[in-house]
Amino acid sequence: MAERNRASRPWPLPPGGWPSREEAKEALLFQPMDLGSLRLKRRTWVPAMVPWRATEDGFVTQANLDWYGRFARGRPGVLVLEATGIRDIPSGPLLRISHERFIPGLSRIVQRVREESGGETRLLIQILDFLRIRRRPEPSVYFERFFELRPEHRRRLEALAPEVAALPEGELRRWLAVQGQDLLAGVLDPREFQDLVYGARESVNDLHLPWIRDLPRALPSLFAQAAARAKEAGFDGVELHYAHAYTMAQFLSRTNERDDGYGGSPEARLRLPLEVIAAVRAAVGEDYCLGCRMLGDEVIPGGSRIEDASGYAEAFARAGLDFLSISKGGKFEDAKPPRVGEAAYPYTGPSGHECMPTTRIGPPGPWSRNVPLAAQIRARVRAAGFTTPVVTAGGIAGFTQAENLLQKGNADLIASARQSLADPDWFLKMEQGRGHEIRRCTFTNYCEGLDRRHKEVTCKLWDRLFTPGDPIPLSKDKKRRLLPP
Repeated sequence: MAERNRASRPWPLPPGGWPSREEAKEALLFQPMDLGSLRLKRRTWVPAMVPWRATEDGFVTQANLDWYGRFARGRPGVLVLEATGIRDIPSGPLLRISHERFIPGLSRIVQRVREESGGETRLLIQILDFLRIRRRPEPSVYFERFFELRPEHRRRLEALAPEVAALPEGELRRWLAVQGQDLLAGVLDPREFQDLVYGARESVNDLHLPWIRDLPRALPSLFAQAAARAKEAGFDGVELHYAHAYTMAQFLSRTNERDDGYGGSPEARLRLPLEVIAAVRAAVGEDYCLGCRMLGDEVIPGGSRIEDASGYAEAFARAGLDFLSISKGGKFEDAKPPRVGEAAYPYTGPSGHECMPTTRIGPPGPWSRNVPLAAQIRARVRAAGFTTPVVTAGGIAGFTQAENLLQKGNADLIASARQSLADPDWFLKMEQGRGHEIRRCTFTNYCEGLDRRHKEVTCKLWDRLFTPGDPIPLSKDKKRRLLPP
């Protein structure tokens, strides 16, 4: 089992010895596992990745079918369908499950995955809610259309630029539009400055907005209806998206300071997530697989940490979830300001780098970097008397690495997104004793760069390998192949 390509990166690849077929047969990685009543053939997991291949109206396309069919051909134990919206609102080329009209297309994905995997891969669907976010505006547009000039702005200007404090409103708006950020940060409220530099973004704390105030009443039924549609479409289970920058993660965050009983304390922050679980369980039944994706650490100032996450995980296990899939970071709060005309992207700051660590990250490097979070959560859940399976992820790309995590009890299942993107057959190749054929992810996040621009996600390694005579579907710009070799 010789290690490969260790000297070409600032951090060595994880122990890369590959098993023989006989060794793989005995490995815990390829043993069965139960998620509630759902039996898995292997403990290998391809987590949700948004490939931006749906129609602008959220319908399944042939490209979606080919994408999921290709991953299913590698026969992972679990394949999770991309984050799928539960609201019937425009959301670009993101799949939706917000109405019955989406069921036929989603059912086609289910059938394709079953066919390509020979019935061996279990298909889950990740469902989510997200709040509105606008693109960063031109300063002239912001001060003309969105800025509400109030007396306190003029009072601040009297201290910073007294010569303009009494200008007529129209002139003052035009003057503000050409000022630098240092001055504007002293004139605008923090939220106004954020709207100018990042684009307006709704928060669960915006209780002055009726639809935000009403989220606890609306979301349980929206999630429950979406889960019922998933079951009707034939999915083997549902993963609730409680992670990263989205609505349910905001409710779980320490930054949630709502004063309506749904924020301000750990118990109150848990209230809506638990109500959603109860509503979904009532809609799909006790014998249907239901779990969640959650954060072990938000990695933002004032955000939730592992101690919070461990308590949440215990509560979710007690509520009857069949699995807990652990992630990290990926928040708007520390994202880099976007360019004018673009929306903020929650994977550009420190929390985003921790979510998808690359070889450029600091010690101890990207490999298994986020595993300690899953291990601590699993220990807390076990200490509370629950056997709820825990899924770990983050820079997992080698057999010895993955198998050791399972043997040590750090997790129960191994998820790998970027390595699976580089080579959807990598789990199968390991199991068949063909590890030397695996295309190794270089963890440069080429794929993440495409996702940021809502372009069809691909891997830079794919274009290096062409099969003669094989028709290769290309991206819209005709520069990249849409499917791996």
